[in-house]
Amino acid sequence: MKQTPENETVNTKTRRARQIGALVCVVLLVLLYVATLVFAILDFEGSDRLFAACLMATVGLPILLWIYIWVYGKYTGRHTLADAPESGASETKSENPAAGSALKK
Repeated sequence: MKQTPENETVNTKTRRARQIGALVCVVLLVLLYVATLVFAILDFEGSDRLFAACLMATVGLPILLWIYIWVYGKYTGRHTLADAPESGASETKSENPAAGSALKK
C-alpha cells in the first residue's frame, strides 16, 4: 500500500481551493455579463443605472481580483500570476536562425 506524504495532501487541498475560487470568479463574471445584457434590453425606471453598474463591475471585478492576488503574493512573499515578469524572461532567442541573419543585412 502506497502512502502519500502529508505535504502532497496539503498541495491537493490548496489546489482544490484555488480551483473552486477560480470557478466562483468565472460564474460571477458570467452572471455580470447576463445581467448587463438583460438591463440593456429591458426598459424600466433605473435600468440605465443598473446597466452602468454592471459595466463598471465587469471591468472592476477582474482588476480588484488581480490587485488582491498581487497583494497576497507580496504579503506572503510568494510568486503569483499578478507579479511582473522577470527581465530575463522576455529576452528569448529566435527559433529561426534565418530571422536573425535577415536583420543583420
